[in-house]
Amino acid sequence: MLSKKIQDALNKQIGSEAYASHYYLAMASWCDTKGLRGSARFMYQHAEDERIHMMKLFRYITDTGGHAIVQAMKQPPSQYESIKNVFELTLDNERQVTKSINDLVSLCLEEKDYSTFNFLQWYVAEQHEEEHQFQYLLDRISIAGLEGRGLFHLDKEIESLAGEMKAK
Repeated sequence: MLSKKIQDALNKQIGSEAYASHYYLAMASWCDTKGLRGSARFMYQHAEDERIHMMKLFRYITDTGGHAIVQAMKQPPSQYESIKNVFELTLDNERQVTKSINDLVSLCLEEKDYSTFNFLQWYVAEQHEEEHQFQYLLDRISIAGLEGRGLFHLDKEIESLAGEMKAK
């Protein structure tokens, strides 16, 4: 059985994961409107992954006798400066999610909830991978640039990452 403190923190994390899913969905739509089909595909896939992360938390709470709560969320922005801006904002969001996961892990240790601590280790590893991936994309953007052939090839590379994500 989850303590109220842990349950409340996990429910808050459900809200963070749901917002990330919607945020990335908005980014995917923006990419589509700019003709960045590969980036759109990548962001659509990432939005779905965030929804899966949310559902894992939701199920964990209910499976451990708790009450998972659907959170209200604010509307994400719908306009972005550039594909670089999209990935900068995504990296910032992932860093915030990492901090909240780390805070959850710390709370589990304080509460001596080792089962939830163990469950959250998947999220710790996932956040490391996601931060690395978005930093990699920003590095590639710096190399390729935001115009012409560089942007075209970058979009193709980002699309290939969406295929790798789906294969996982």
